[in-house]
Parts: sequence; C-alpha cells; structure tokens
Amino acid sequence: MQSSPDDSVLDRIREGYSLPSLSLVALKLVNLASSETVTIEEMAELIETDPALTVRLLRLANSVFFRRVEPASTVEQAIMRIGSNHLRLMALSISLRDTFPMGKVGMMDYERFWRSSLYQALLAKKLAQSLSTCKPEEAFVSGLVLEVGFLIFHDLFLKGKDIETEFHFYPLQPLLAWEREHFGVDHRQVGEEALRFWRFPETIILAQRMHSLDEVPDSMPPIALVSEISREFAALICEDSQEWDPLFRKAEDVYGIASDVLSDILVGTLEEVDHIADSLKVSVDAQKDVVGLVRKANTSLSELSAKVLIWQHQMANKPLPLKKVSQSPEMRDMLQTIVHEIRNPLTLVGGFAKRLSHSIDKDAEGWQYVQIILEESQRLENVLATLTSETTAN
Repeated sequence: MQSSPDDSVLDRIREGYSLPSLSLVALKLVNLASSETVTIEEMAELIETDPALTVRLLRLANSVFFRRVEPASTVEQAIMRIGSNHLRLMALSISLRDTFPMGKVGMMDYERFWRSSLYQALLAKKLAQSLSTCKPEEAFVSGLVLEVGFLIFHDLFLKGKDIETEFHFYPLQPLLAWEREHFGVDHRQVGEEALRFWRFPETIILAQRMHSLDEVPDSMPPIALVSEISREFAALICEDSQEWDPLFRKAEDVYGIASDVLSDILVGTLEEVDHIADSLKVSVDAQKDVVGLVRKANTSLSELSAKVLIWQHQMANKPLPLKKVSQSPEMRDMLQTIVHEIRNPLTLVGGFAKRLSHSIDKDAEGWQYVQIILEESQRLENVLATLTSETTAN
C-alpha cells in the first residue's frame, strides 16, 4: 500500500478509466439538453428509446418531488414539469443509481449507501427551498451523488481485498485520511473527477471539496454548504452515533436556520422518502427510520431529565429554600446557566415531536415514543418555568 499522493489514478479517471458506463440515452440527454435549439419532442423521442428510463421519469414527475394537481401522462408533459436542464440531471442520477447493485456484496453494503444518499438528496432539496440559495432540484442531485466516489474507490482499491475496516461517512475526515494514507487518493477526489467526466454541473462537482461545516473552503458555492448540512442530517437518521443538539446548533451557527425550520425539514423528508425511493429503486423503510429517529430524540430527552433531576436533588439538600439560595448573585448566575443549557435542546426535541405528531399514524410504532416525549418535555418545561420565576423574582 502506498502513502504518497497518486495523481496518476486521478489522471486515468479524468479519461474515464474504471468508471461505470452510464446509460447512452442519459449521456445523449446531457448533450441534447444543453442545445438552445432542441425541442421537447426531440428530447421525448430520445427518452422513449429507453422504456425503463421513460417509466422512471414519469414516476418521478408524478411524485411528491414535483407536486402538481394533474398527473403527467406523457414524456412531453414530464419534460415540461421537470424542465430540460433538471431532466438531464435526473436521468444521469437514475442511470448512475442503476449502474451499481443493491444489497450487500462482500464488504460493500450498497443498500445502506443508497439509503443514506437518498436522505441526503431529499434533505438538500428541502434546505435549498428553505434557504433560497440554490436550485432545489440541483441540490437534490448534489446530495444524491455526494459520496458516489466511494463506489468507484471501492471497485478500484477495496473490492476483493481482505480489509477489516468498517466504513462510515460520518464523521468524514477520518475515512478520507485513511484512504489517502493507504492509497494516495480519497474517494471525494475520485468523485470530483468522475462527476466532471460525466459532465455534471461544476457547482455540484465543487461540493465534493467540502468535508465539514467546521472548515468551509473559500469561494465555495452555496450548494456545497447545503449538501454538507444534508449529509450531517442524513447521519442523524442513518448513523447510530449522531446526536441531536450539537448538529442543530452547528446548522444554526453556519446558516442561522431556526430549530423549528430544521424540524419541519426532517419531518417533511420522512414523509416523502418512500415515494422518491420507489422512483430511484432505493430500499427505504421510512416508518423504521422514524422510530429510530424518535428513539434518539427520547434518549436526548432522558439525558436532559437526568440533568434536571440532579439539579433538583442538589437544591433539595440546600439548608435554605430556593428563594433564599437564588438571592446570591453567584447562585443566580449558575441557575440561569442551567436553564439555558437545558432549555435549548429541550425546545428542539419537544418541537420535533410536536411536528411529527401531526404526520405520524397513531397506530405506528413511533407514536408511543412521540407521546412520551411530548409529556416529558412539557414536564421539564414546567420545572424550568418554576426555576426561572424563582430566580427572576429576587
């Protein structure tokens, strides 16, 4: 294994070496859609030469992704609904997805990969709609292909090798560092060159260079920030290690997105994912993912409850009543710090549960967890309200 940078690998990828062959129709669409003189009829004729692609694009046009009152029944109507530029991106995305298998093949869990990628895509679309900094359909594609370089990297370096390493995309930097140390390049570098070879938009290609919200490269397009936030929120759904409060605070610091907006984006994504998954042939169980997310929220709430319980125990053992204790400026500052530390994440978890309660089926497994969160968050809010009134009254 090598540790020095291997530019020769990237040079070969720039020429198409080891890259999967995308649908000829999808590649022709890239050229056709960029022409100013092309007609909708010409694009439709090309798409209809690939029956499978025709069906998938019609499904996508009629999905919640492109909500309309009247369904699209022809390819021409689908093109008008999606738009010629976005059509080529969707065709490329569908073709790219079809190029790789599903299920688990050796060390590579394709099902897990595409599930996470689809959540990234939907979250990016909704973030773009909320922030109005980039086109939602392009943000969707950027989120979907954000880690596609790993599939190529796997085929180049890892397939068939006896490597006992579990690959996680969150946090991302340790994985990239491991790749560079052992193979001289990382999968984001591979992804950048592959997307450029397939003629994806440059803004989507540049999103490959952003690896964390903590380090934002200069002149990074807005779609890169949207894609990175979507990657971290997808980890909240798909990765066991991701926690609630730090992620929401980070997103608010970078973009100033309020927690209630982020909660709406999460809930909306969970509502839509099954419909889009069908169009892209991605295996997703939204109800299972809702339960997993709510359990994380419940765990976060339990930690807050424990902090409140410890505080109540400490106050109960004071020789003076709370009113007397809180008259001390030092003690008042400490109590206000406790309230601030607990209230922000409490509002976040409680707000998410409240929004989810309006969309989740009462017979669903997650409903019970939602009710527990709502009741416990209200109880803790009452405790904090009492504490606040005690301290401010003095």
